[in-house]
Amino acid sequence: MPDDRGPLRGLKVVELAGIGPGPFAAMLLADLGADVVRVDRIGPGSPLSVDPRFDLLTRGKRSIAVDLKQDRGRELVLALAGRADAIIEGYRPGVAERLGVGPDAALARNPRLVYGRMTGWGQDGPLAAGAGHDITYLAVTGALHAIGRAGGPPQVPVNLLGDFAGGSLYLVVGLLAALREAARTGRGQVVDAAITDGAAHLTTLLYGLSAAGQWRDERGVNLIDTGAPFYDVYPAADGHHLAVGALEPQFYAEFIRLLDPGDDLPAQYDRARWPELRARIAAAFATRTRQEWVQVFEGTEACVAPVLSLTEAPEHPHLASRGTFERPGGVVQPAAAPRFSATPPGPVGAPALPGAHTREILADWDLGDAGGWLDGGAVRAAP
Repeated sequence: MPDDRGPLRGLKVVELAGIGPGPFAAMLLADLGADVVRVDRIGPGSPLSVDPRFDLLTRGKRSIAVDLKQDRGRELVLALAGRADAIIEGYRPGVAERLGVGPDAALARNPRLVYGRMTGWGQDGPLAAGAGHDITYLAVTGALHAIGRAGGPPQVPVNLLGDFAGGSLYLVVGLLAALREAARTGRGQVVDAAITDGAAHLTTLLYGLSAAGQWRDERGVNLIDTGAPFYDVYPAADGHHLAVGALEPQFYAEFIRLLDPGDDLPAQYDRARWPELRARIAAAFATRTRQEWVQVFEGTEACVAPVLSLTEAPEHPHLASRGTFERPGGVVQPAAAPRFSATPPGPVGAPALPGAHTREILADWDLGDAGGWLDGGAVRAAP
């Protein structure tokens, strides 16, 4: 049985196994207490790209193995939908319909169901049926163009900005909003979460700044895109980096006092002399190691922090004190977020091995005799 802790306890979610943003959205719901049943595919074409024991996006879920190409497999998915509050799928538009588990079929079983669809391009439009990945979705929204240094090419922000921010988080917001409406009216609906829509929405501030004449549509010349020398990263003497975010005058004054890059500095907002100011700051940082600078700036409001690797971050004193990372089974990973005062979730769960919970799910979701489903091979249980 799933844990009974967290603000989403009691919420039943079906996830049709995919890759990237769909599984992350379902993981977030599971982290917060939802009972997430992941429908893993039987046979070739499994979306898993790592050993299932380390597929952290499946953590806290339960897995049932189903062959959606068989009638009995499709029937089981629709039976799950009939008992669920929400379903998540990340196929290309039309695929779920061809498999017989699309919104019309699912909502016919459960009119209160919220059907979440996670795609890159969305359910309609000229590119809807085309292939793509995080980088291509970001490219057309303007977000990728804005990331990088002056005179250089756009820089790829791994897949955090598109897949997980523009995709997963918007899907979760959409699901929770639609669930609120379903609770109020008794009507479910389809949530069309497209990475392009979400990533474009994330640029709202930049569009406002642009309209106000405070943002230039080129890289590395603006206040918060490495254009300003007091909002950038610098190497220390040991090759490690420090991040500086001293935007406000009071923070900048404290930063300059502690860095001590010499006298007769250009004024903070004298853009014409920013190259000179940048060179002075860089030269000062190059005189000490990262850890020495950490000690200089510790406890101050200079807005300077060490740039830590994935290996180093869990050991940072602040993150360690808040329990930002957990180590279930010896595997370091981020803890559930955000925090809740009255309904805190429990520790993050273990990854769901494909088919490991088939019998358990059939019983918990009151789907009848397991043997009846397992006969014929359309539904399987892991040994």
